[in-house]
Amino acid sequence: MSDSQNAQSMCALIAGGPFIDANQLPEALGWELKPQGLCQDDVCVPVADVAALKEDSGDRLDVLAVAATLDRPAVHDDVANIVAVGAPRASRRQAINDLVAPDFALPDLAGSLVALNDFRGKKKLLVAFSSW
Repeated sequence: MSDSQNAQSMCALIAGGPFIDANQLPEALGWELKPQGLCQDDVCVPVADVAALKEDSGDRLDVLAVAATLDRPAVHDDVANIVAVGAPRASRRQAINDLVAPDFALPDLAGSLVALNDFRGKKKLLVAFSSW
């Protein structure tokens, strides 16, 4: 797996709102809903109440509930109808302890995905801002 792909599996940006079909979950977050819980490779997080992960009126999964179960921060932008899911809290906590920024990937001005690890060994200046 490349650094960019690894960064994608750590964080996710999901268009179309907070609800997705269960078959979209592996592509969106890298996890799959199975009878034993939310699973990724040989790791499973037990889910006591699968109904709590689902949309009130259907079978689609609530990405915010799935993220909470996986101990990942998530936010839904109602206007843009996009859900952003962050890296697991344990990964971020470890990065703080190690004083190392976790890898992440964002689109550049041309729309190509660029990961922080693509610049390994080079000096970097990260600028974050918001218009709100």
